[in-house]
Amino acid sequence: MDIYTRKRIWKITLSILGLLIIGLSLFYTNLIVGKFAAGERKNVRLWADAVQRKARLVRYTESFFGQLQEQERKRVELLANVYTQLLDEDQLEYDFFLDIIRDNNTIPLIITDDKGWILDSKNLDFKLDTVLRLSGKIKAEFTVYEPIVYQYLPNRNRYLYYKDSRFFTELKDVLSNYVASFMSEVALNSSSVPVIITDSTHNKVLKFGNLDDIKMNDPIYVESKLEEMADENRPIKVNFGDQGTSYIYYQDSELLTIIKYFPLTQILIIAVFAAIAYLLFSFARKSEQNRVWAGMARETAHQIGTPLSSIMAWLELIKIDEGNVRQATTEIEKDVQRLEMITERFSKIGSTPTLENEDIIKILKDSITYLRPRTSKKVKYQLNFNENNELHIPVNPSLFSWVIENLCKNAIDAMSGNGLITIDLHEENKSVIIDISDTGKGISATEQKAIFNPGYTSKKRGWGLGLSLSRRIICDYHKGKLFVKNSTIGKGTTFRIILKKIILIKDI
Repeated sequence: MDIYTRKRIWKITLSILGLLIIGLSLFYTNLIVGKFAAGERKNVRLWADAVQRKARLVRYTESFFGQLQEQERKRVELLANVYTQLLDEDQLEYDFFLDIIRDNNTIPLIITDDKGWILDSKNLDFKLDTVLRLSGKIKAEFTVYEPIVYQYLPNRNRYLYYKDSRFFTELKDVLSNYVASFMSEVALNSSSVPVIITDSTHNKVLKFGNLDDIKMNDPIYVESKLEEMADENRPIKVNFGDQGTSYIYYQDSELLTIIKYFPLTQILIIAVFAAIAYLLFSFARKSEQNRVWAGMARETAHQIGTPLSSIMAWLELIKIDEGNVRQATTEIEKDVQRLEMITERFSKIGSTPTLENEDIIKILKDSITYLRPRTSKKVKYQLNFNENNELHIPVNPSLFSWVIENLCKNAIDAMSGNGLITIDLHEENKSVIIDISDTGKGISATEQKAIFNPGYTSKKRGWGLGLSLSRRIICDYHKGKLFVKNSTIGKGTTFRIILKKIILIKDI
């Protein structure tokens, strides 16, 4: 199966998996949203029921006050009848009627003649010393209700003016405050239910709550909102007695509306996020591929350039002096072998190389022998192991020597072509450890995490492929490890390679 077929299968698999995850997420979200919505609707219904019950209580209270007012009216009529009876000479039960008059300690009364002259008064909260005639502010207070007329003489009447008792007035104030409090509690409810209270015409807004103050100043918005609320819930009719009939419009709370549209919002957010992530991933992948391709091209040119330059130099030397043919032939053969090795290296990138038991000490020694004459004389090499010993482990010589060259070239660049490169080698029970140290500028802790990424480089003219290829060769092909053992800014860096002495078939 080629890479493009596998890639297509992976895309289909990931797409199906992604859709499955999104579907399960949306299903679970809808389940939770449904529970929240049910709870919120229950709260709204409970609130509406509470408003209905409280509205009935207000109506009952109004009815009670109406009955109380009617009773006071009857008491005044009784008093008027008592005064009439007292004027009847045939009436002998004066004490009974006088008791009725004395028992009136609450209802304010004023009795006048036909011309409005005050003859008597009772239960007033002011003095009548200077007042002889009913007029002005006092008359306005006592003419809220029609006066009761009773006959004084055959051709003359008297008028009994009265107003609500202080007790009834205080109770009425309590009722007014109760109604105002009821309206405020309905409008500014703890359930966050949007509410509009109108008068009996459904046009004038008396109070509103949980709505935008600025928008509520717009008549068109108010009309539209009332229609919207009426479509959702039937307005609650409330009778406030003297204040007339009012209607309470309401709808689902803002939280419930948000919960309703949350799944759709979630889908949109996931879609936008997925699109942005895909675009960024594609851009990053293309950028990385471009850097890798550019790096491979430059690495190829760099690898081939060194032996080709050497061959061209020897050819020029032969032209000048044919006596150097033997030496030139020997060196050209080395460069040709080098080109063959380079070809072998690049041919093995992307495929699984064959590992054979090779002498790792000889590979290290040959690599340094090749590098010494091709680097600055200011760069010194120190091998801290016995070069005459042999140590055979599974390794691919051409690829492993490439790793050593890359690490040494990085060390040379870090030392700016002047310093010491030290190579240590020691054995453990199941592995061989190789440390390559330099006296360069060091690597910061932040850079240590990124130096092995393809395309990453701190050099102005680098292409960031050497360390990435080196780790791929050691970790993927040789099942070993390559990492920064330690690094100190201004003092140098040590790279460590760990190779297994035996690689099992399952490891490959």
